[in-house]
Amino acid sequence: MKRISDRVKNVPFSGIREFFELVSQSKGVVSLGVGEPDFPTPSPMKAAAVQAIEEDDTSYTSNYGLIELRELIARKLLKENKLRFNPENQVLVTTGTSEALDLAFRAILEPGDEVLVPEPSYVSYKPCVWFTGANPVSVVMREENDFRVVKEDVKKKITKKTKAIIVASPNNPTGSVLRRSDLEDIADLAIQHDLTVISDELYEHLIYDGEKHHSIGSFKGMEDRTITINGFSKGFAFTGWRLGYAAGSTEYIESMMKIHQYTMLSAPTVSQYAALKFTECGRYVKEMVDEYDRRRRLLVRGLNELPDVSCIMPKGAFYAFPNIKETGMNSQEFAKKLLNAGVAVVPGNTFGASGEGHVRCSYSVSTEVIQEALERMRKFMNNVNR
Repeated sequence: MKRISDRVKNVPFSGIREFFELVSQSKGVVSLGVGEPDFPTPSPMKAAAVQAIEEDDTSYTSNYGLIELRELIARKLLKENKLRFNPENQVLVTTGTSEALDLAFRAILEPGDEVLVPEPSYVSYKPCVWFTGANPVSVVMREENDFRVVKEDVKKKITKKTKAIIVASPNNPTGSVLRRSDLEDIADLAIQHDLTVISDELYEHLIYDGEKHHSIGSFKGMEDRTITINGFSKGFAFTGWRLGYAAGSTEYIESMMKIHQYTMLSAPTVSQYAALKFTECGRYVKEMVDEYDRRRRLLVRGLNELPDVSCIMPKGAFYAFPNIKETGMNSQEFAKKLLNAGVAVVPGNTFGASGEGHVRCSYSVSTEVIQEALERMRKFMNNVNR
């Protein structure tokens, strides 16, 4: 008897995890591979969690999440994103944005459906689509377009089977930020072809150089065809607390909640009580963003000073995506050889075939780590070019 389904068996393990198995076996490595903040969770959120524990607020919550938290999220979405949702049944608190993405795909997809995935992209999008029996279809984002989505490239990939498109801005791994005109193009196609848009906005607070974040769900005609996904992990240094949320029409959110109530029941209660203080943490977020900005400039300047390496300036998140094609090595070869030189980065093809010829470098590390990594990379590149 076949014990494991082909659907699961055929999905590869995360390329990031595979690469970091190699990193864990190496000593003295300076890592630019980490995809989470190196800052502590803001004090008001930590204090609220401690209080919840001391007051024994540790039972299950509503399947939707604490109503007080959903109300705060709804107010935030209205004020900052121009999105209007009823906290009663149009906001769902989830166990991280990862669960929110999984629920969204499972709620809307049938086997054989197609989902457009602009790439390079977050490693979980395609596997989550595969798990439903649907098929992800790559839409290439090019460096010459600052890794932004181009309408004609999306249009070419739409078929009768296309059910949805993913929008991720700011983007992991490229750090690109979609402009309003980019999102308007996607909205036009979504309306024309009756597509659902899954908008991953987890990095919305981490934006630089005067760029603006826009929520596609706020555009005319997109209110009832967009699932907006967000959370606290990146902007509030909240990764291990595992808390995210989804917002959308009652039809979308009730369907997602139906799956959530059977597979997860409710998001971590103590984390929800901690998140009730997110509106008091603006100062902490600004301090993080200002520091990321300094690190971003330091890293990108240093990368562009390396021989045979070039890097456009990312506008969001905390990743740079340098081009290493001039080295003559592919992404895997470059990353493995650089690891032997004491620096860990993530091969670009981990994020899709279009990421080939690049590597992802995270600047969610101290300036000292960045400086040491750049020095080791400089020595590595000088040896390569001898």
